[in-house]
Amino acid sequence: MYKKGMEQSMEKKTVDVIIPAYRPGEGWKLLLRGLEGQTWPVHRLIVMNTGEENWEAAYEKTTIPMEVHHLTREEFDHGKTRDQAARMSQADYLLFMTQDALPEDRHLIEKLVEAIEQEEKIGAAYARQLPREDCRLMEQYTRQFNYPEKSRVKWLADLPELGIKTYFCSNVCAMYKRELYLQLGGFVKKTIFNEDMIFAGGLIQKGYGVAYAAEAKVVHSHNHSAIQQFHRNFDLAVSQADHPEVFDGIRSEGEGIRLVKKTAGWLCRQGKPWLVIQLVWQSGWKYLGYLLGKKYRKLPRWVIDRCTMNPKYWE
Repeated sequence: MYKKGMEQSMEKKTVDVIIPAYRPGEGWKLLLRGLEGQTWPVHRLIVMNTGEENWEAAYEKTTIPMEVHHLTREEFDHGKTRDQAARMSQADYLLFMTQDALPEDRHLIEKLVEAIEQEEKIGAAYARQLPREDCRLMEQYTRQFNYPEKSRVKWLADLPELGIKTYFCSNVCAMYKRELYLQLGGFVKKTIFNEDMIFAGGLIQKGYGVAYAAEAKVVHSHNHSAIQQFHRNFDLAVSQADHPEVFDGIRSEGEGIRLVKKTAGWLCRQGKPWLVIQLVWQSGWKYLGYLLGKKYRKLPRWVIDRCTMNPKYWE
């Protein structure tokens, strides 16, 4: 009875997909095909493209109603650009994706809607990320660690158990209730990145829940080098330092240490113990980037320029 009632209530819900784009390439066509084949139809696709000179007419060949908005690299911001797109929508739900995330099956949107509708106080739901075929062994385990097989809804009461992961949410593929999104002010308008966790943290602090929907799956992974991880963690820590209202008093280091220990054990069980050396090397760079990012206000500008992966943010 409950499931039938939920299905009837969801029948009227519309979903707009919002994707920031930059030099989309061949993977873009695969993404469009994946969205076209969804059991839950896309109402509209809103693309925020950086660099009109990099956009091709072929990128607009889809059966989904699409609108493309061009902006310059100077105008792009991880929070503001997504928020601008959100305010163009009239749909019930906003589904944010990145251009390199591919739906794993036809049920991605359907499962996200089910997750966000299971309780009235759930304001957001994010998908499970599966590794690509070329994903390195260590990153495969990181996917498993951050995106387990079991779904759950995270509330403020979970902070003692989950720590920083209570606020975890990824705009690689995440859905939000549009009216609630607007009511709470949307994504922060200027951020180096991490706009998803900043918003999710505020959402949870106001008594709402964030659902992790393991049944909603996208294929997405990166083989970052140690230096790339350093830059990424520097910017991550900057975003946390800039938003003490969300992250103050919540340490991330413990979760990082737990990941390193579990990854090391997993590598040994896979018969690849020598990769633990590479794990320690990469983890050291990640931690150094994080430490510097947390203290970025004490660093001279020339040091920041060498640490960040988003130099334009500082201009």
